[in-house]
Amino acid sequence: MEAPAHLRENTVPASITVSMRDLSKHFGSFIAVNNVSLDVARGEIFGFLGPNGAGKSTTIRILCGLLSPTSGKATVAGFDVAAQPEQVKQSIGYMSQKFSLYDDLTVAENIDFFSGIYGVPADLRAERKQFALELSGLSARQNSLTRLLPGGFKQRLALGCAILHQPPVLFLDEPTSGVDPIARREFWELIYHLSAEGKTIFVSTHYMDEAEYCHRIALMHRGLMIALGSPTQLKRELGGASLLRLDASDILRAMEALVGAPGIEDVAVFGSGLHVRVRNVEHSTLLIQERLAAGAVTIQRLQPIDASMEDVFVSLIEAEERK
Repeated sequence: MEAPAHLRENTVPASITVSMRDLSKHFGSFIAVNNVSLDVARGEIFGFLGPNGAGKSTTIRILCGLLSPTSGKATVAGFDVAAQPEQVKQSIGYMSQKFSLYDDLTVAENIDFFSGIYGVPADLRAERKQFALELSGLSARQNSLTRLLPGGFKQRLALGCAILHQPPVLFLDEPTSGVDPIARREFWELIYHLSAEGKTIFVSTHYMDEAEYCHRIALMHRGLMIALGSPTQLKRELGGASLLRLDASDILRAMEALVGAPGIEDVAVFGSGLHVRVRNVEHSTLLIQERLAAGAVTIQRLQPIDASMEDVFVSLIEAEERK
């Protein structure tokens, strides 16, 4: 799913909304977050990527005022997360990967309930309710039970409820998990609309194509931030290497023949083929042809390709594991 042009070209404003300096969190001898420092701008869509246990969720919980850092400092919307957690909570919206609204309430009843929870002033509730209904596309179904809605509409409703109180910062934990590609695209259109209005958005996602939608990405691994930059920057800085797509008659034998070969930096399975990271395309193409011919493996396709965020992810994580 390639990002539409108007999404890819979106720019990041300059004012800072979220700031972390040497942020760490220890649970006994386990270091969940290890000296993370970064700034996130107003209106920026900022992606958190990393394998399970990388420290993403712990960092987000600290930023939401739910956990106190062991050391370091973080501010959200101008409030210190350790000293002013209640003010932080009032300044953020949060949407989890699991649908967190109430299935046995109607759409309208869910909105009314969360308006009360978030302390929306009584004279603004009708206006904010209409906003949430329009945002979710559910004006005509406001009396429907929430459990009867398709997954994409549930997620849009959850987003609408999360911003009823108009928070300047929004945290989304895998927001499109379990919804179809069209619903995902429509959801991201909403995210960019909110970004254009100046809301700062943190997104945790396991969809590599969704990472491409973010203005910038932080890649976390074992509590450390091992990469930070825009998707374009991170792909361009993929160790100065080039990438080849290889389709062959026997992928496993092809992989065995190439791993550790001179000039071959990495070989990884992608779909029905291999992505081969090399230093010199011309030299490595000849080497691959020779090695596979010797192993009686037929090459069906071998050509240079652009790196994807999945290539960046795999490359950086493997480099950290080798350390």
